[in-house]
Amino acid sequence: MDGAVSDRQAGGNSTAGAPPPADPARQHSNPWPIVAITCIGAAMGQFDASVVQLALPDLAVVFQTRETLASWVALAYVLAFAAALPIFGRLCEMFGRKRLYLAGILIFVAASALCGMATSLPELIAFRILQGIGGASLGANSIVILNHAAGKERRARAMGYFSAAQAVGVSLGPIAGGLLLSAFGWQAIFWVTVPIGLIGAVAGWLILPNDTERDPRPFDWQGALLLGPSIVSLVLVLNHLADWGLASLPALGFGIGGIVLLALFIVREKRTASPLIDLGIFASKPFSLGVLAVLLAFALLYGMFYLMSYAAIRGLDEPPERAGLRLSAIPIALGIAAPFAGALVKRFGTATLALFGMALAAIALLTLSLVALEATPSRMIGMAALAVFGAGLGFFMAPNNSATMGAAPPAFAGEAGALINLARMLGVSLGVASSASMLHWRTEVIAGATNTDVYFYGHPMLGAVETSFGLLFILALIAAIATWWRRRLEPQT
Repeated sequence: MDGAVSDRQAGGNSTAGAPPPADPARQHSNPWPIVAITCIGAAMGQFDASVVQLALPDLAVVFQTRETLASWVALAYVLAFAAALPIFGRLCEMFGRKRLYLAGILIFVAASALCGMATSLPELIAFRILQGIGGASLGANSIVILNHAAGKERRARAMGYFSAAQAVGVSLGPIAGGLLLSAFGWQAIFWVTVPIGLIGAVAGWLILPNDTERDPRPFDWQGALLLGPSIVSLVLVLNHLADWGLASLPALGFGIGGIVLLALFIVREKRTASPLIDLGIFASKPFSLGVLAVLLAFALLYGMFYLMSYAAIRGLDEPPERAGLRLSAIPIALGIAAPFAGALVKRFGTATLALFGMALAAIALLTLSLVALEATPSRMIGMAALAVFGAGLGFFMAPNNSATMGAAPPAFAGEAGALINLARMLGVSLGVASSASMLHWRTEVIAGATNTDVYFYGHPMLGAVETSFGLLFILALIAAIATWWRRRLEPQT
């Protein structure tokens, strides 16, 4: 680990009055019920995210509005989650992780029910914001609770189960969502998470340990007022970059505004004795590289979802149900591979497994870009490549998440868990935004070269998707370099 230490580690005035941090190496005799509860929250949040994307066209019709406005049903959740996550990461240290985790589940459940009862688009968007706040409370706690319960020896295996639960949630979204939408209407996609959340809340109340450590330092409201709008502005730019264009007034306004607010936040955090996020955590280079790798892994996953949706529906002329089944090969393979990766960490090490996983993902991307989408005989190769891609991410995510948490000093466990989940959310936005921009550029290039309308079904769209895989390959290469660098800093992992 990097030799630099922060005031918190050195006992400086930034943590005056703070209690000794909980030892993340401490483990329960049987941590798996606790891990299972965190997995319920992880699966529920991922299911909700993927199933709502599928329902956006129906919502535009139901509420008689443009699809760009209906997309705010998805975007409102992302913005609320990302903005509230660092805040809950600090509040959990002040009021207890079990309490805030259970509150997050109950807020999520209540908001889901309200979404199912919404009678207008503004109501639905408002309830989705509330749902994002509940999801942020879950996200700020889940990894830290899991880490404390499993301890160092079983952390990688527990992270494997956690990644598998997220993959299960993502994969169930397109499959179950299509059935729910056709059988019961759009309200059902929100109601279905209510009983699952209630079960998770009851189980959490009975099983999660009571944490007694409290951080008495005051809450940094000034930092929160700077960081929240900064994150919202930057996520807005990422999500609308393909529509606005990089040089457009909204993109420049929100982008510059977000960067300025982030700079002011950094200045504030360096000066205050009670920071919202102690920036000393980034003195650990292995942790910083791990967070970057988390962001890139989720950018790869959701960039692939975006590109393959266009390839399946506009390029291969498949119905949405079949396209959903095709895409489910990725999270299903991820969910199968992640627990295996967690179990193999002791034998091969986190960095070795992560590099192996990213190599699989890169090979799958090259296969998809070269042969897998061209002709009917090669579509089975395409399905196999999607499964290999998902398995590669499974072998990458679980070891990388475990190593990243392990690289964070014990005093920074709260910040580490929140930052990993924030990187995940920013990675989702980066993956979709960069893939959308790349696909838009490639369709224009192919249209100009062939004089073909690329918005008709057929191979011009497939060509644009195939060349866009090059962007994802570059992201995979950067993630591999970050992992290799971390391996050099921490050869024992």
